[in-house]
Amino acid sequence: MKKTALITGACINTGVAIVEKFASEGWDVVFTGRSIEKVQEAENDYRAKFPEVQILGYALDSLIDERTVNEKAVDDVFNDLDSKGIFIDTLICNAADQGLNMKVFENPLTDFQRVLNTNVTWNLCLSEHAAARMKEQGGGNIIFVNSNTAYRAIPDRVAYIASKGGQLGMMRALAMDLGQYNIRVNAILPGMIKTDRWDKNPDFYAKVPSRYTPIGDVAVGADIADAAWYFAAHARNTTGAELVVDGGNTIQLYPIIPEE
Repeated sequence: MKKTALITGACINTGVAIVEKFASEGWDVVFTGRSIEKVQEAENDYRAKFPEVQILGYALDSLIDERTVNEKAVDDVFNDLDSKGIFIDTLICNAADQGLNMKVFENPLTDFQRVLNTNVTWNLCLSEHAAARMKEQGGGNIIFVNSNTAYRAIPDRVAYIASKGGQLGMMRALAMDLGQYNIRVNAILPGMIKTDRWDKNPDFYAKVPSRYTPIGDVAVGADIADAAWYFAAHARNTTGAELVVDGGNTIQLYPIIPEE
């Protein structure tokens, strides 16, 4: 029987790579993005590239406002999937609020709430809706695209780092609570990824210390997609686990920057 993955934040960057990995393996794909125009454009591109599989996109906003998760929108998506007879075997929570340039003493508390509500509360909402259906169908997978910053702090990202630490705790709790229903819950911890931000800010990324990894390279989206595929397709007896994909950045006390 053909399987289906639901991938959030899949109109750009790593989300695109995850969609393409699962579609190339013959899975049907449901994906989300914030903008209806971008979702429609991505849907057309995916369908042209992978005509053998079913591709379905939804515009989905995580929040109504900084304090309020858009639970109704999540409910509407899953009800629509139910009406179409589509069961989500694997949920991949990839979308995130990056919480960039968040200054202690300067940003309002609502900025912090916005990031935590998107990266933790909204992902719990998605997970609960998916897991309720997985329970009835005999099992499934939930995969969080987390971050190595859950363990290693970087400047001016307090909300993002707090959210990723909280998301890991939530992942472990869900793995414990959902294991009895044959639902596995795991997390991928990327480090730096060559996304569009890499291309748009070459001067910054040419000098940033975290680019100097023990293996001498930085991840691309396909590396994260491969990790998601491992959890979904191969890790039958793995739950509550963290897979770090950061070129070894987390293991080093400090980067070795070559002298020019």
